[in-house]
Amino acid sequence: MRNIHRIGRMVRTRKPNPLGKPTHPPTSRALAVLAAGVLALSLTACGGDDDKGDDAGTGNDGGNEATVDLPKLDGQKLEVAAVFTGPELDNFQKVLDEFEKRTGASVTFVPTGNNTSTFLGTKIEGGKPPDVAFLPQVGVLHQFAEKGWVKPLGSAAQAQLDKNFSDGWKDLGAYEGKQYGVYAKAANKSLVWYNTAAFEAAGITEEPKTWEEFLQTAQTLSDAGSPAVSIGGADGWTLTDWFENVYLSQAGPEKYDQLAKHEIKWTDPSVKEALTKLAELWGKDELIAGGASGALQTEYPKSITQTFTGDAPAGMVFEGDFVAVTINGDTDAEIGTDAKVFPFPAVGDESPVVTGGDAAVALKDGEGAQALLTFLASTDAAEIWAAQGGFLSPNKEMDQGSYKDDVTREIAKALLAAGDDFRFDMSDQAPAAFGGTQGVGEWKDLQDFLKNPDDVAGAQKQLETDAAKAYGNG
Repeated sequence: MRNIHRIGRMVRTRKPNPLGKPTHPPTSRALAVLAAGVLALSLTACGGDDDKGDDAGTGNDGGNEATVDLPKLDGQKLEVAAVFTGPELDNFQKVLDEFEKRTGASVTFVPTGNNTSTFLGTKIEGGKPPDVAFLPQVGVLHQFAEKGWVKPLGSAAQAQLDKNFSDGWKDLGAYEGKQYGVYAKAANKSLVWYNTAAFEAAGITEEPKTWEEFLQTAQTLSDAGSPAVSIGGADGWTLTDWFENVYLSQAGPEKYDQLAKHEIKWTDPSVKEALTKLAELWGKDELIAGGASGALQTEYPKSITQTFTGDAPAGMVFEGDFVAVTINGDTDAEIGTDAKVFPFPAVGDESPVVTGGDAAVALKDGEGAQALLTFLASTDAAEIWAAQGGFLSPNKEMDQGSYKDDVTREIAKALLAAGDDFRFDMSDQAPAAFGGTQGVGEWKDLQDFLKNPDDVAGAQKQLETDAAKAYGNG
């Protein structure tokens, strides 16, 4: 999964190197803009504007003139594969519906499951790849490109990309000078969402800004009888996001880049410091909904629903802006009223911002695959998707009014205002065997650490063993 949004301080990169690792520190302008974005999160917003509906933005009613020319593909059948499920898939289906309407093609969605690279690799080697796939890891895109499994963008898709995306997002979808991917979906993975009723019942009137304040808020919730923090530990990718936010804030962007490239080892003291900080939360069962054992049995969607539904909802859940999809689709909570959000707390001097995204790539030659990539790179597709909620786009030319709620709109504005200064999800930059596969590598190692947070040294040793094997530079 993922993939996708926060604020405080957005740390990004000018141009990733061929391994997809960020190399450039953020500008002060970007940090100032993102700080302003944090303040915008205090805006109240309803998660389901009745006057917008599903047809906001370009919508599916054909009311707005198309801005991109697509070929007629009557009778053609395409397959598109992604990790999307539930409400997230329902929202994406609106984009596919519009593509079918405009081209006459028939598009079938194929779920990849969390092991995207393994699923697609098996399909490709078996000679039956989908036409288009969404890759949630930069490292996987580069591995596929190196093997010749992905096709370069055609001229029409490239034109939309050049028109609508900044160099930083284009660079992330390129490999060795060729453009392969369209980052149609972005994520800010540094947000904490909270149940306002739980906060009010516990007498909490201020959002925590530092790690110490965050832990105190969790303790206050627990003392008041609420499960404090909901963690989707059954999906290891959520745990990598926890680590990355703590590590980026505490160790800083230069160390973050070095660890992302495995230029320093996971036995480095900076990793010890970050894991020790995480253990301050993960080592206290009373602060975790269901305790550590319960968290390890809780999948990502449930970590959200158990925060905003039930007789004893949890007080807080950490994850990206895409949490809004599940809030809107699987709960009755209204974003901005029942569900609010604050930036991931500062562990070091600044609150971190880690970004992610899903890159659409063509796995087959053909007019249909390229047409779908062209559409996904357009403002038309971005605006349809944004109107559904729980979605963030790095498309700088789209109508920001298409977003379903004010909270997401302000997050999106901050994302775009940061330009090309950002840090991308560390695990998504790693080889899939380490950072992107369920049950192995970093995903499993951090699940084991959640199970036994006292063993920091043991976790470091196992992480380094698995990283060295995957990177081939141990």
